[in-house]
Formats: sequence, C-alpha cells, structure tokens
Amino acid sequence: MVSFSDPQKNVERFGITEGMRVADFGSGSGHYTHALAEAVGSSGTVYAIDIQQGLLKKVKDLSRKEYKDTIEVLWGNVENLRGSKLPDTLLHAVVMGNALFQFDNKETALREAYRVLKQKGRLFIVDWSDSFGGLGPESENVVSEESARALSEKAGFSFERSIPAGAHHYGLVFRKI
Repeated sequence: MVSFSDPQKNVERFGITEGMRVADFGSGSGHYTHALAEAVGSSGTVYAIDIQQGLLKKVKDLSRKEYKDTIEVLWGNVENLRGSKLPDTLLHAVVMGNALFQFDNKETALREAYRVLKQKGRLFIVDWSDSFGGLGPESENVVSEESARALSEKAGFSFERSIPAGAHHYGLVFRKI
C-alpha cells in the first residue's frame, strides 16, 4: 500500500547526499527543508526560500535548534528571475515539494531553478496528482504530471525518471543539460 507523501522518503528516493548544496523553492513550513538538511548533513547547505515571512520564521526557529548552520533561510520570490537571491550555478539540486501548483508564474520559477543549478544539477518536483475533495489544491490549480514535465522540459531540463511520491502525489526528477 502506498502511503501519504513523506518528505523524508522522497528525499531519499531523489538521491540527496552528504555535502550537497540544495534549495527548497517554496519551502513553506519546512517539511522538505528539514528532510533535505538531514540528507546533506553538517557539510551541506539547504536554502529554504519562500515569499511568506511567517513560515520562514518557523523554519528558522526550528533550524536554530536542530540544524544550526545547515539551513539558510531566504525571503524571496522564486517566481521572479533572480528572485531566489542565489548566484548562478551554485546548487546541486532544487526541490519543489507541493509548490508548483501554488506558483502563478510556473515558467519563471522553473527558469530560476535552472539558473541556480550547476551543470548536470537536478530538479525534483513533488506535487499533487489530483484534487481530493478538500485535501490538496482546488482542481483548477492541480498541475498534472504531464504538464509539470512539459513545463520543465520547456525550461531546458531533461526528464530523468519518475519516483513514487505518495498516494496522492507524483515525483519527477530532471537534470539540467
């Protein structure tokens, strides 16, 4: 039986390893941020980026207690080019966990991910596969797996593989080419 989406398991399936530099685009309250911090360890860095300062404060408070210098909290808008505030080609990976459906400007968010990734860096998208009557996004906001793939490829990414991401989610892995 497939369980509900689990950030820890999804990060393991994605293949984040010790020492990597990764960003959580649309980090929200930090479920993926903290799973990523576990994976990169003390020698890696996770950039939690969100436009909602209240949620970033929660991430920052928890990161001080548990992850000290591993997590850097950045207030930014990834729907704008250079909105992440990160330099070009800094990262090994970008994660968009339950975020793509929330972005109004999905194309620019994907181009921003492309900009900050190193050559051959990877993008990991986990999102809702449908609207489940009060669980997940409204049906008009769902980004289908096919649409997410087409948008990512249009932004310059090469599709690598799908991964199981939970009962109501899909997981897609792309590489910057």
